[in-house]
Amino acid sequence: MEYLIHILILIGIYTILSVSLNLIVGYTGLLSIAHAAFYGVGAYVAALMALKLQSPFLINIICAIILSSLLGALVGIPSLRIRDDYFVIATFAFQVITFSVLNNWVSFTGGPMGLPGIPQPRIVGVGISSNLRFLAVVGVLCVLTLCVTRRIVQSPFGRVLKAIREDEVFAQAAGKNVAANKVFVFVIGAGMAAMAGVMYAHYISFIDPTSFNVMESIFILSIVIIGGAGSLWGPVVGAAVLVILPELLRFIGLPSSAAANIRQLLYGGLIVAFMMWRPRGFLGEYTFNREQVRE
Repeated sequence: MEYLIHILILIGIYTILSVSLNLIVGYTGLLSIAHAAFYGVGAYVAALMALKLQSPFLINIICAIILSSLLGALVGIPSLRIRDDYFVIATFAFQVITFSVLNNWVSFTGGPMGLPGIPQPRIVGVGISSNLRFLAVVGVLCVLTLCVTRRIVQSPFGRVLKAIREDEVFAQAAGKNVAANKVFVFVIGAGMAAMAGVMYAHYISFIDPTSFNVMESIFILSIVIIGGAGSLWGPVVGAAVLVILPELLRFIGLPSSAAANIRQLLYGGLIVAFMMWRPRGFLGEYTFNREQVRE
């Protein structure tokens, strides 16, 4: 039972991450490889505040969301001048810089040794001392994330994001403030990712930079692509599939030394297969294949 709860908690955390990235990638059409950076910033802010300041959990999560959102604005600004492959490279650079800071600022972040002993959260005096309670909190945050995302995509702001995705020049010609909307969607996505990072840090009770590297960003992007970009429920399906899939490999009897490499090969193969034969993923409304869209 505890194992099942653990899997559900991971699905919940990655659902928050993929839904937030889907706002940027699926609804706005901005391909970003920096989402694990926002995720990591949220985790480290909450962990450091809990360990060094013993501040309340709710204060920690608010501060993590604010700081990560500000960084999201910094990443969104380059999208005003550069596009497509150049923008992907810019987000990749931000991801690498963030990882390097977390890995090398040893006196503050613990460097490669990480931050152990992150305390269990307490919400309005109630300690989240069991996995079942933690699952309940993650479930509430998942529902909140989905509800907020649904309101966003159904609002005039959401329609502007889709217009930017389909034809940025036309959206600008129609009088829409493309620059402000691009930056704002990064702010929202980064804040949501930070929320997932806070939950991860308190759940695992130990974090280190390797949990927030480039491969993690690619994994989150894989969830969006396979589940379906531009769909509210696509990332939920993608998170469930890609979290459960490696767990199923445990029952095949693969040696532990080869399991990690096989998992990466499996993720890469799935991405290639979906991009070739089903670029919209399971439930997607948007494809990265522009020529197919025009057809």
